Amino acid sequence: MSPHRDLIRIFKAYDVRGVVPGDLDEDVARRIGSAFAEWSGAPRLLLGRDCRLSSDELAAAFSDGATARGSDVVDLGLASTDLLYFASGSLDLPGAMLTASHNPPEWNGLKFCLAGAAPVAEDTGLIDIRALAERDRYAPFASRGRVERANLLDPYVDHVVSFVNPDAMASLTVVADTANGMGGLVVPPVMARLPVTLVHLFPDLDGTFPNHPADPINPQNTRDLRAAVPEHGADIGLAFDGDADRVFLVDERAEGVSGSLVTALVAEAMLKRHPNSRIVYNLICSWVVPEVIREHGGEPVRTRVGHSFIKRVMADTGAVFGGEHSGHYYFRENYRADSGLIAAVVVLAQLGAAGVTLSELLAPYDRYRDSGEINSEVADQSATIEEIAAAFPDGRQDRVDGLTVEFDDWWFNVRPSNTEPLLRLNVEATTEELLRAKTDLVLGMIRREGGPA
Repeated sequence: MSPHRDLIRIFKAYDVRGVVPGDLDEDVARRIGSAFAEWSGAPRLLLGRDCRLSSDELAAAFSDGATARGSDVVDLGLASTDLLYFASGSLDLPGAMLTASHNPPEWNGLKFCLAGAAPVAEDTGLIDIRALAERDRYAPFASRGRVERANLLDPYVDHVVSFVNPDAMASLTVVADTANGMGGLVVPPVMARLPVTLVHLFPDLDGTFPNHPADPINPQNTRDLRAAVPEHGADIGLAFDGDADRVFLVDERAEGVSGSLVTALVAEAMLKRHPNSRIVYNLICSWVVPEVIREHGGEPVRTRVGHSFIKRVMADTGAVFGGEHSGHYYFRENYRADSGLIAAVVVLAQLGAAGVTLSELLAPYDRYRDSGEINSEVADQSATIEEIAAAFPDGRQDRVDGLTVEFDDWWFNVRPSNTEPLLRLNVEATTEELLRAKTDLVLGMIRREGGPA
């Protein structure tokens, strides 16, 4: 094995992810377990895993590596990623989650956090963990740690439900598609505590994901959900990814709901609970997000894309909530960690209290048209960004994350991928016609044959 080459390939900006066993096997998992224990210096570590076919073997190997460095491993067993974050926050322990989230069945990976669910990313420890795993040489340790089992599902459910008052909620019919992923573990016990009739699609935990990929950001993977909502006369549809840390919404008309609108709706709810508070949002969220925050007495705080940045800014500013267009929602009272299920529960409470349909509830927030994220392969990302910047000298420009250019009636952001030779484009405008024209304009510059001049 060439550990340096292989580990560079699987260590990403925010996590570890690769194909099993070609990129990630038991030896690599053991190396990473030892490295994480050594790097964190913690006497006890948490470990959760999703239902992928490789997760049990990789978890055992990770535990072997961690205990070899003297750390005890608290094995949570099958868990959603936000359950692991809850455990880290409530027990004040660092943790690792074996999951490849929405990736295909042959993939697996690891997400890490420090005690209190503090993020571990490329600039906050992942590079150091990788270096230790590559070297895989340590001084002998006096005694091996042990593995203990813990089941925190019940306290996790209590925690999720604590964000709302079930007695004040109206009855709703909810369709949830958990795509044979970890939502099948956590969604039913939470919904059982609410005045909800649950229609559960693909509830069985099955790491082969036999019905459709656990990747709801792709509209093809929400077709079953969009069919089931009108079939059952449901008030709302919820789609969770493989490790259930993200949620995507479908309204009663079976139409998808933008993550920006969900951010705005949840922000409103959190400002009712915590008046005059700060709310964090990333820079590809719609203009409607800071508008709604201000309209409800809050202070919007704009940040770059990525969970480690959101969590860091929330910690620095004391923000009560953070939202990303991509379906990640962060709560101060959830140790600043993201939880799709908490966001879903808060939306259910808002919907029940309003006494209207979800589309009617969101109509005041549906102010702009957006392109969604459009990816393009670009060899020289920096040169292309600079050429685009030069083409829009009259726009209000910033470089918080890539390039953002704003005008009075439209804006765009173009930013490089952290891991691939891609540029990611997001455009928003006041009308559909303007959106199409401006998207074509900027995308044409990105994809022009021959690249930048």
